[in-house]
Amino acid sequence: MRENKVRWGVIGCAGIAIRSVIPGIQQSATGTVAAIASRGPDKARETAERLNIPKAYGSYEELLADPEIDAVYIPLPNHLHKEWTIRAAEAGKHVLCEKPAAIDAAEAEEMAEACRRAGVTFAEAFMYRYHPRYAAIKAVIRSGEIGEIRTIHGAFTFNNAKDADNVRYKQWMGGGSIYDVGVYPISAARFILEREPEAAAVHAFFSPEHDHVDMMASGLLEFAGGVALTFDCGMWAAGRNTLEIVGTEGRIEVPSAYVVHENAQDHFYVVTGGEKREVEVPYVNQYSLQADAFGRNVLHGEPMPFGPSDAVNNMRAVDACLTSARERRRVELNL
Repeated sequence: MRENKVRWGVIGCAGIAIRSVIPGIQQSATGTVAAIASRGPDKARETAERLNIPKAYGSYEELLADPEIDAVYIPLPNHLHKEWTIRAAEAGKHVLCEKPAAIDAAEAEEMAEACRRAGVTFAEAFMYRYHPRYAAIKAVIRSGEIGEIRTIHGAFTFNNAKDADNVRYKQWMGGGSIYDVGVYPISAARFILEREPEAAAVHAFFSPEHDHVDMMASGLLEFAGGVALTFDCGMWAAGRNTLEIVGTEGRIEVPSAYVVHENAQDHFYVVTGGEKREVEVPYVNQYSLQADAFGRNVLHGEPMPFGPSDAVNNMRAVDACLTSARERRRVELNL
């Protein structure tokens, strides 16, 4: 570490890295982006110049061989997460891996174990959980203001169906709406309820025009006590990005639940007794907060709020949802 900062390397020039994660790390208090790698030198150099990154590598292996890199962020297509997480761990690098952590829970377990053996940190990049409004939302729930939680509904949809060459539409690369955006409401329900689902039932539209990946899915996750998450996710539907938590005495509405932009409001609403109040939360860069939580762990040993077991458990829920959608049946999780 130099200047008490984590020196990050980015493996791949994906859009999420360029638009959000790299700027987030650069704006963080604990990290600096020291290098970026692509499958060829031209793309890496162009991206490095555009984002003021000191080093550019024409292969992922070269970046991992750099002794001045402490941690890597992996925004590669889903089917490559396992390989490069394990290779990064074996090179002694801490790993922040883009969601979904893997293709399935078995892969996620292998990744977590490889990082444990190497003595490096491993975490899945769900940035929304680091936003302070979720602490505020959980405080409202703990206060009893909305009563006992009865159900949660989450939606995350967008329409990018015309981009036929997108990696999201390739089965062999881990494409599909559940992997891409359904993971958010699934994660959010587990986070809010602080327990794991018991069963899943999902219906999906598998598009022949898009390599038969799920372009839209609607699902139910069952939790103990009769509580459920209902969710829908899609890549060929009008855009939504919402979460609603319904209790016996009221509800919480989160208009921009997972992705927030600088010109958007980070507020949420609490509805009780026929009245709706707005809870304002100042804008923060949730990618920077994620980087700082990771950085404090690497630099000072502060525990990660969401570690490897969380990534594995989320993939177990995703596995159940995908099996249910493909086989048109309710799937029980092995708890």
